[in-house]
Order: sequence, then C-alpha cells, then structure tokens
Amino acid sequence: MKKIQVLKPYYRTDECLQQIKECLDIGWTGMGFKTVEFEEKWKEYTRLPHAHFLNSATAGLHLAVKVLKEDNLWHDDDEIITTPFTFVSTNHAIKYEDLTPVFADIDDSLNLNPDSVKDKITSRTRAIMFVGIGGNTANLMNIIKLAKENNLKIILDASHMTGSRIENRHVGFDVDVSIFSFQAVKNLPTADSGMICFSNKELDQKARCLSWLGIDKDTFQRSNQGTYKWDYDVARVGYKYHGNSIMAALGLVGLKYVEEDNVYRNKLTERYILNFDNKIRYIRHKEGSSRHIFQIVAENRDEVIEFLYNNGIYPGVHYKDNMQYKMYHGDLLENSQYFSKRVLSLPLHLNLALDDIDYISSKILEIVK
Repeated sequence: MKKIQVLKPYYRTDECLQQIKECLDIGWTGMGFKTVEFEEKWKEYTRLPHAHFLNSATAGLHLAVKVLKEDNLWHDDDEIITTPFTFVSTNHAIKYEDLTPVFADIDDSLNLNPDSVKDKITSRTRAIMFVGIGGNTANLMNIIKLAKENNLKIILDASHMTGSRIENRHVGFDVDVSIFSFQAVKNLPTADSGMICFSNKELDQKARCLSWLGIDKDTFQRSNQGTYKWDYDVARVGYKYHGNSIMAALGLVGLKYVEEDNVYRNKLTERYILNFDNKIRYIRHKEGSSRHIFQIVAENRDEVIEFLYNNGIYPGVHYKDNMQYKMYHGDLLENSQYFSKRVLSLPLHLNLALDDIDYISSKILEIVK
C-alpha cells in the first residue's frame, strides 16, 4: 500500500548539490557567501527593505520580540496579544523575554479575530502577534489597522506565508517585523532556517548583532579576498542564531521555483475542493494564499484519522490550542477550542499527483461526518 504523508519536502537535488558544491569548493559553509546572496535575492522577491538569514524561524521570533522590547523600553510582564492556535514557537518567543502572551480568539479562517483582539487591549498591551496559518492572510489588514489605531507594534509570524500576497504585494509590508520559515516541509524548503525582516534599518542591524553572539563584525565581513582581519568587538551578550551557507544554498534553489510550486499547491487544493462538492467543510483562504496546508473540519476527527491510517494516508493536526498545554493553561476560547478538536490537515505537497488527491478525497467522503 502506498503511504501518503501530510507534508513532505521536495528538492531539486542536482541544483541543490551544485549550489552546495560551490560552498565546499571555496571552503565557506558558514555565515556569509551564500547567506548574503540569499538575503539579497529574498529582498528582490518580496520587495521588503531588510532581510537577515537565521538558523530557524523560532530564532527570528525571539529576536523580533527582544529587539522590539529593548527599542521601545517595554517592561517585564507587558503584554503581547497573540493566538492560541499556533505552533508553540510563536508564544515561547514572548515568554523568552518575560512578556505576557494574552490570547485572543480566532475566526473561521483559524487566524486572529479582530473583535476579540480589540477586547483584549489594555494599558499594558505593547504589540499584536499575527500568525498566517497555512499562508492565509485572512484579517491581517484589519489587525494592522487596529494596531495603528492603538499605537501597537505588529509582529507577523509568516512561517507559512512564503509567496502569500495581498493585492499583489508580498506579505511583510506595513508591519514592524515579519519572520519566515524555511524548515524542510515549508513552501521554500531547506533543512531548517528562517528569515527576519524588520522594516527599520537600525533594528535590522541590532538583530544581526544579536544573532552572532553580540559580535560587531561577522567572520565573512572580517575576511577580505583571503586576508583575515581577526580583530572585532563584542558589543553585548548575543546568541548563535545566524544561518549558514549550506542552508542558504538550498534556499536559493527553492526561491527560483517557489512561485511555480505555489501554483501547483493551489491546483491540488482546487482539486480537493472540486472533489468535495460542498459535502466537506474546509478552511477557506483569501486569494493570494501560499497554501502551505489544506485543512478540513471533521466532527469525528479521531475516527477519520484511524480510517485514513488504515488506508495509507497520514494526515496532520495544525494545531492544538496552546491553552491546553500545561504552561499556557487558562480559560479556553470558544473558536480556538472548537477547531482544535476538529481541524485536520490533509496531504498537500509537491510529491503528490492529482490521482493522489482523488484517492484521498474518496476516502474522506467515505468517513467524514
């Protein structure tokens, strides 16, 4: 029996190996060289003013919160309004800096509900963390408007949003900072890495310093055509969050094809929707979504998962309500709790053919209630 995974990386192996070979041939696999090239190509692609390549989106989320906290003189226990319906990296980043995550509810898009966000704003609120689940832009522009009206910062967790657009503009504009993921199963896959994009040049420079142990010049900057300038200063305590040239090499290849790949993802999604013929509830995305994942809503989710397993199909769940975890325990929010018990991610990746989608769809129609 063929086994169909919910998410699976797809690499152009020959091109990836050629890019990696260039790193090995010149003896430069760390920060610099390909990381610089990838940052420049990313800025060309997104039209965002700044981009810094990191070893993960989680590192980027932490840097985003830390830099904004320092720059704006936030205090410990100040609040960031966020979603409980996300991977824990989002909310851990808030806790790393001794700030308080305040959970607002979601809507049918699985993204923050502006009305719930508005109700959560207090005198201690400093920012809103918006997560574009599955690449869906949903109410992002309404959240940005709400933030501006209340003098709040906007952090965009765009881990699923490589290629997502609003009115033909790549997401990341009109926010204070956006963070993208290039983890292996994302739309632009490396093995693991990410990009942080501040709107402000000074904050971009602070993030760069923090991501390289607080050192004022990275190793690549201190190397000049074979001449190594060893001296540098350590401005502050920092982290080893920087990306490396091997990951950037994979990213450069993925970036060449991400638009083509996202078109194919949307084609697979449209096939699911056609096959379901309004018989299955699914999570609707706004036009311009990267379509990182495709989710349905099943009242009998556990039964569905077991049935699919027995038929060689391995779905996923994105996500469990963070407030169900011990460390974030609190009064559950209505929509987040509802969808956390029912949402199911169906296989969606470049290794699938339309015949696979038809097979999965037929099994879903047999079992979902």
